[in-house]
Amino acid sequence: MSIFTKIINGEIPSHKVAENDEFIAFLDINPNAKGHTLCVPKQEINKIFDMEKGLYTRLMEFSYDVAKAIEKTIPCKRVGVAVVGLEVPHVHVHLIPLQDMDDMRFQRKASLSQQEFEETAQQIAANL
Repeated sequence: MSIFTKIINGEIPSHKVAENDEFIAFLDINPNAKGHTLCVPKQEINKIFDMEKGLYTRLMEFSYDVAKAIEKTIPCKRVGVAVVGLEVPHVHVHLIPLQDMDDMRFQRKASLSQQEFEETAQQIAANL
């Protein structure tokens, strides 16, 4: 069972931004930038291209809506998207507010307080 499945099941707390029957979006606990959000299918699938095509399409549509909410919430030049999938064996789309190219590097991390995480999640959710 992946750490994301534990989040989905409520076994591990998260800063949830959005949720429907198939997907959940929550703030990355180790963000590249404030507002860095993960969009995850509730079905535990290891690789994005192992997903059924319709589920993949719906994940991208869900991610689009969350990205638009991030743009309304976090001052940024654009929202970057990445699917890497090596760190957790459960499909997830990274949505990262960008000021420059280095914000997409997974070596730069933002330091946020618990209150900043909570406020950011609430603000993004309010813009959905």
